[in-house]
Amino acid sequence: MKPTSDILDATFAALADPTRRAILARLATGEASVAELAEPFDMTQPAISKHLKVLERAGLISRGREAQRRPRRLEPRPLAEATDWIERYRKIWEGNFKRLDAVLQELKHKQKKTIDAVLDEGKPKPNKQRRTR
Repeated sequence: MKPTSDILDATFAALADPTRRAILARLATGEASVAELAEPFDMTQPAISKHLKVLERAGLISRGREAQRRPRRLEPRPLAEATDWIERYRKIWEGNFKRLDAVLQELKHKQKKTIDAVLDEGKPKPNKQRRTR
């Protein structure tokens, strides 16, 4: 088995192409033959086969065998590993964003207090009425 970093590298490289992502989306609904996978694309079957080889080398799909038919199917493990890796960083960034939100709220509050103080200084002071005798 490949080290995790090699699996992630291959997974992300395979996912970098929109055609391969579309193929994976189609396979998420069930297995399909090369002809079925090529159908929605304006490209030759050999071009689709090249995309399939990239996906197979990344471990994202596998090839079955049913008589003469060789359907491809989605292999979830590499995607799960990529999701786990992304999730770790999502949690880090989520924490960073929460801290940033708190700082921004504090600055907003301080700015409002400063503006209110400036506005109060600019208001005319109420005159104390003199007592008349």
